[in-house]
Amino acid sequence: MADEWKAPDSEEGGEERKSWKLLEKTLLAGVQEQRRARRWGIFFKLLTFLYLFGILFLFSPLMDMDKAASRSANHTALVEVRGMIADQEPASADNIVKSLREAFKDPKTKGVVLRINSPGGSPVQSGYIYDEIRRLRGEYPDIKLYAVIADLGASGAYYIASAADEIYADKASLVGSIGVTAAGYGFVGTMDKLGVERRTYTAGEHKAFLDPFSPQKPEETAFWQGVLDTTHRQFIAMVKQGRGDRLKDKEHPELFSGLIWSGEQAKALGLVDGLGSASYVARDIVGEKELVDFTVQESPFDRFSKRIGASVAERLALYMGLQAPSLR
Repeated sequence: MADEWKAPDSEEGGEERKSWKLLEKTLLAGVQEQRRARRWGIFFKLLTFLYLFGILFLFSPLMDMDKAASRSANHTALVEVRGMIADQEPASADNIVKSLREAFKDPKTKGVVLRINSPGGSPVQSGYIYDEIRRLRGEYPDIKLYAVIADLGASGAYYIASAADEIYADKASLVGSIGVTAAGYGFVGTMDKLGVERRTYTAGEHKAFLDPFSPQKPEETAFWQGVLDTTHRQFIAMVKQGRGDRLKDKEHPELFSGLIWSGEQAKALGLVDGLGSASYVARDIVGEKELVDFTVQESPFDRFSKRIGASVAERLALYMGLQAPSLR
């Protein structure tokens, strides 16, 4: 009876073990298939990236060749001043000066258009560009530089424009804002209401005079106003030097007050010489309608890399097993 009972148990146990082994093999096969698919996915994604990068590297020289070809004929050189004029910005002095030098140096350049669409920025950066424009005009007396204001040519942007041989704008452009500003906030009353005590340690009596959490002192306010007034006088002097007798009324009480004018009003005041676009200046003033852009540009690779962004880099790292998923 015992032997007859054990045989079925042994047979059933064997079948069960076979079932578990079969299930285990199936699961392992599924895991292996997922790993294989993942490897192929990584491979094809990397192949796609390599393909795109290859296209960029292939076409970059061709684009440079196209630019060189376009410069083989007489043309009007174009340099853009777009956005804030500040260090490390596209409209930094380094970028604009480099572009202008290349534009003037090209033997086929018959005139240079400095197309401006900027609210201004650093007086130091603007001053560097102003001085370089004056130097280049002296070095290349046969090549004129025309500033063309698009939507906006204000403050430091007009500072730069005033160094040009002539200035053009649209009738609705905003021009001028010949002034200097330095803004901040004062939180002294808020600190008092919150019962917060400000502790500032300095070596130098006026070292923290711009601290927004400390009360203003009349003598420090007067000093800071003097700094702004000095910068303003420098700005006015450069505009008068650049525009000369074309300013209709140099003693106009509001001309250097920081007000901003339309292009039409600016022409009446002598802040601009005429109304027109960059194309108009190239075609009708310079006499070479072909505009060749000398503005310092990012390479196609750099532009593409920025567009990809950090999110794609994170995804690629995740696919390659270099980064673990995280909760956000």
